[in-house]
Amino acid sequence: MKLLPKLLQAKLSYWRLLLPNRCICCGLKIEEAQTGLCGTCITATCYQTPICLGCGKPLDFIADYCGHCLAKPPLKVVAACSYHAGLGGHIASMKYQQQLVVLSPLIDALTLRIKALAKQGAITLPQAIVAVPLHPKKLASRGFNQAWLIAEGLALRLNLPLWDNQVVRLKQTPAQAGLSGKQRRQNMHKAFALRSVCPYQRIALVDDVVTTGTTTNEINKLFEPDYIDVQVWCLARAEAPSLK
Repeated sequence: MKLLPKLLQAKLSYWRLLLPNRCICCGLKIEEAQTGLCGTCITATCYQTPICLGCGKPLDFIADYCGHCLAKPPLKVVAACSYHAGLGGHIASMKYQQQLVVLSPLIDALTLRIKALAKQGAITLPQAIVAVPLHPKKLASRGFNQAWLIAEGLALRLNLPLWDNQVVRLKQTPAQAGLSGKQRRQNMHKAFALRSVCPYQRIALVDDVVTTGTTTNEINKLFEPDYIDVQVWCLARAEAPSLK
């Protein structure tokens, strides 16, 4: 997994030399070292107020969960922004068109949010980071795993180990987009496996976008028998309350 990300980063650095450093959202020139997104657009698109770590619902006060999620707490999901707040299309382009310009600033924003929530006591930092895997055929077709790129960036910024290539995807499942909640669960059923026993008691699963949490919930089942605490980190939440 090391070579392809380096090639992608080299490609990104090449275009940075040729193109002016402008914000992908507003088009204004970025004077600071940050690339891709200006500080104003990051503030406008990323979470600035409390949200439920279960469903993503806005909260009027700092709390881990809203009242509904508190009754049966789901996995905690930490995201930099809402998929629908203006960056969703750019995150999709990162995955499908190798447009990586938003990757670094969003990883930075997610890192700040993780640190803030840990300081508040809403989450406990994990002992290791795990990237949601792609099926080998999809990885070969796409050329890289966007979740791995995010996980590697977070591991470097937070000085945490990346438990790499130990969660594997067994089934080449259809894309989740457009499926109902029930279809998503059927799609992901027994789609993953562990290559070895996890040596950690707290891990963070990393993906680019979380909608219903079906994928991460299915992976969490692999760790439940050993009572391993799992939380989820992602660039964006695509809130979809209609998908049950």
